[in-house]
Amino acid sequence: MSGYRRQLPSMTSLVVFEAAARQKSFTKAAAELGITQAAVSRQVQGLEENLGFQLFRRLHRSIELTARGLSLSKSMSEALGIIAQTVQSITDESKPAELVISASVAFSHFWLLPNISDFRRANPDVKLKIVTQDSAVNLLREDIDVAIRYGNGNWPDGKAIMLFNDDIFPVCSPGYLAEHGAPDCVADLARHNLIASDSLDSSWTGWEQWLSAFGHSSDPRNVTLSCNFYTDAIYAALRGEGIALGWHRLVSDLLRQKQLIRVSSESVRTRHAYFVVLKAAPARKPAVESFLAWICSETNGSTATLQNSPF
Repeated sequence: MSGYRRQLPSMTSLVVFEAAARQKSFTKAAAELGITQAAVSRQVQGLEENLGFQLFRRLHRSIELTARGLSLSKSMSEALGIIAQTVQSITDESKPAELVISASVAFSHFWLLPNISDFRRANPDVKLKIVTQDSAVNLLREDIDVAIRYGNGNWPDGKAIMLFNDDIFPVCSPGYLAEHGAPDCVADLARHNLIASDSLDSSWTGWEQWLSAFGHSSDPRNVTLSCNFYTDAIYAALRGEGIALGWHRLVSDLLRQKQLIRVSSESVRTRHAYFVVLKAAPARKPAVESFLAWICSETNGSTATLQNSPF
């Protein structure tokens, strides 16, 4: 049986191609690899000649992957990601265990950080790094062990395990409630100052979706304050600026401490759920298994299939 070397083109050209495909630019790939743009072009052209077909369509000031190029790009990204993970794993064997966790700003601030001390006490030898950002990280390409995400559970870069759905209802500060009173019903929310949090995620439940679940439309005039981040919307509610939508799992501590008050018995179940997503790797760090057991226990998470509903 012949070795891989005879079956594969130049590994240099494949690595250069992967960078160009990922960056969608010969120039950006050259900067990443520390070579010239002309060298990237030569490597890609040589690879195309070796394979006997085009990998890119050269457009005016841009490049575009062909169908075959896209297929090769996906395989190269996955293969290089696995190699990088393995190299890091065997390199880090002599170093203290480190667990890198990615989470959204809201989940990190309102749930993960308030609860992580329990995990740290049970696992004192694990060094934690929490990467907080709302944009999704790619587990195949980035140095992340575990990601906590809200969505439908279908992500190509890892194995998703459901943690929980959530319930959403209006909340405000005790001061706002004392000054303005509680709404008598859902329709009565129209006379209150509503605080919104914007999201590019279509599955996110904002005021428009929440009110429509009860047969009401959201009048933009009622939203007197809009924030880019959910954390900012909750802080505005804490300061008495109006009524925000509280995600029960995220604001439960604030409700328990009576810093926020629930002002309506009506609630809406989230469209999707929170998941813990594990990087696909030849062998997971022991710390990953410990974290998975801990967070599933804390949230009563399970591997049950999520049953989608309108909300």
